[in-house]
Amino acid sequence: MRHPFFFNGGEELTTMGATWFVSYSWYDHIDKSHKNWRNVSTFNNRISVYRRTISYHSYWLNQIIKMKLCNLEKNTIGLKGSQIIEMANTLLKKISVSS
Repeated sequence: MRHPFFFNGGEELTTMGATWFVSYSWYDHIDKSHKNWRNVSTFNNRISVYRRTISYHSYWLNQIIKMKLCNLEKNTIGLKGSQIIEMANTLLKKISVSS
């Protein structure tokens, strides 16, 4: 069942998944050896959405760090909710420095 995020760009983030988005962002900005995002068969489609929504990325990371751990735990790419929050916080710092 699809549960869209009700904030700016939420439909696109829903398409990718919040955890997948953080995982791919981590790969994109921090660590090219991180491959959890590849654990879904639709990763090519998700990458396309990721690339066309760059203007939302910092905003989404701010939204994700406020999400409930139990909801973030429902991912299929093998990351814990606490890891996702940590990663999102690190990404926010990295992105704001490079902007």
